[in-house]
Amino acid sequence: MQLQEIFDRDAVLLDLPPHDKWEAIGTLVSHLAATGKIPAEREEELLESVLERERSMSTGMERGLAIPHAAVEGLDGLVAVMGVVRDPEGLEFESIDGAVTRLVVLLLIPRAQKLLHIRTLADIARGLGSAEVRESLIACDSGAEAWEALATGARS
Repeated sequence: MQLQEIFDRDAVLLDLPPHDKWEAIGTLVSHLAATGKIPAEREEELLESVLERERSMSTGMERGLAIPHAAVEGLDGLVAVMGVVRDPEGLEFESIDGAVTRLVVLLLIPRAQKLLHIRTLADIARGLGSAEVRESLIACDSGAEAWEALATGARS
């Protein structure tokens, strides 16, 4: 799966504030509800699912990437949003390599689709594994530029 298949054009938030990972997760879930990607009446429930997963083990990966996620009931397909922390201070996410996070990819995946879950995590890690793609996303000034950066990542 290519990055543009995972993220809609309005699913990249630039300047995600680097307060803490809990607030970042809340901001991303709120964006999904505000854009109609998830039902507004399920926002709190879905947020709690992601927070519960994060409390069990940090989803801070390596190279400035975090992928908070949850397998949930009642979704027809994958729902994704990415927050870009452009502040050089980054966001502390208890990452494996101890580095601060600059890209936060939040995923909600239908519980019954375990293969999709594993495949999506792998595709994101592969697509955003390129330093060039990560740096390009951080340097973007608009959602349109971010979409182009994702397209570049698909060709890497």
